[in-house]
Amino acid sequence: MRRKLLEQLKEWKIKGNRKPLVIRGARQVGKTWLMKEFARTEYEKCAYINFESDLQLKSLFLQDFDINRILLSIQVATGVKPEPGNTLIIFDEIQEAERAISSLKYFCENAPEYHIVAAGSLLGIALHQNTSFPVGKVEFLDLYPLTFTEFLQAMGEDALVDLQQQKQWDLITVFKTKYIQLLRQYYYVGGMPEVVVRYSQNRDLNEVRQIQQQILDSYEQDFSKHAPADVVPRIRMVWNSIPSQLARENKKFVYGLVKQGARAKDFELALAWLMDCGLVHKISRVSKPALPLKAYEDFGAFKLFILDTGLLAAMVNLDVKTLLDGNELFEEFKGALSEQYVLQQLVADKRVSLYYWSAEKSTAEIDFLIQYRDRVIPIEVKAEENLQAKSLRSFVQKYLPKIAIRSSMSDFREEEWLTNFPLYSVCELTTYIKDKQV
Repeated sequence: MRRKLLEQLKEWKIKGNRKPLVIRGARQVGKTWLMKEFARTEYEKCAYINFESDLQLKSLFLQDFDINRILLSIQVATGVKPEPGNTLIIFDEIQEAERAISSLKYFCENAPEYHIVAAGSLLGIALHQNTSFPVGKVEFLDLYPLTFTEFLQAMGEDALVDLQQQKQWDLITVFKTKYIQLLRQYYYVGGMPEVVVRYSQNRDLNEVRQIQQQILDSYEQDFSKHAPADVVPRIRMVWNSIPSQLARENKKFVYGLVKQGARAKDFELALAWLMDCGLVHKISRVSKPALPLKAYEDFGAFKLFILDTGLLAAMVNLDVKTLLDGNELFEEFKGALSEQYVLQQLVADKRVSLYYWSAEKSTAEIDFLIQYRDRVIPIEVKAEENLQAKSLRSFVQKYLPKIAIRSSMSDFREEEWLTNFPLYSVCELTTYIKDKQV
């Protein structure tokens, strides 16, 4: 398995002003594997501590933040003597040890020569529970499920990835059928690392669904274990409503679909909890497609997606034959799955800010608006080769963007007023936009 974030970790290692690094991400997106793989490939030694499983070390930081005492304790616990430069110190599930997060400040100020990477699945929750956080003393990286590019690499399809990255559009079109076949597999399998690894090994889609269900069950257990008891039912209601929210033609989140007569204030805490866990992505509407998009954010209107397309398919118990072979009863939800997929690829690219736009009277809607440098780019998503783009045409005529994207199963082509970008090439969309700006 290869993860793009490994390259960013290598850049962090050689930085002159390196600070302790915190990797954020939902449970089971591969944070532990990523840290250990980084240690294996880039360091002579690794001192790994998991504060969830190592009960003795949970009290390591209660006495004080004396770096020499902490380093000696790490050596005793792991059998590895930390040395500057050639040892990676890993604090896994850091939120489970009281004051461990605060200790990163003292490593930054008093021992910056030591390389420290930390992670925690419920870190966002911990930070909202009166945990002192070392503002300005740490760096962050966000890890998400595997993108479609990483999925192709895991499946041994490096040549297909090379074609995408080289923008060999004629050859990509030649192998279009293969790309679409693999994309539909990705819709079902998704990007959760354990699922992808097992599928790459045995191609068993029944096992895929079993593992996905286990992951979903573990999330449900997290709700009960870590959330305030009075909020747990509302968390479940919001979480379980997401597929029906996305199945609607207008995918704006409606509290009334969660519970009849519900209002925003009834579910604000539940929504915040899911976001802090990294389980959902909240994409806000903007009232005007102008720079910066953040200034025109409509906080009362948003779309809610989950972290992984495969998990979404599992939540609705989508049959593999329906997805891979097609079924007229599936046509409507196919759009939801396609939007979830595009969202998942764009979220993983930290170079863009992501929103959506709709007209005041909902007469037109653009699935996604991204801000890249000094441009606002509209993106309309089509599940198949349906090339109608009424909302996009209306948007282009009114706001005159320099680049407009329609993403569908149709081939790549640049037209007078839009670019059709294949769904299976969306991972390369930001690079395409960057090249157009040169």
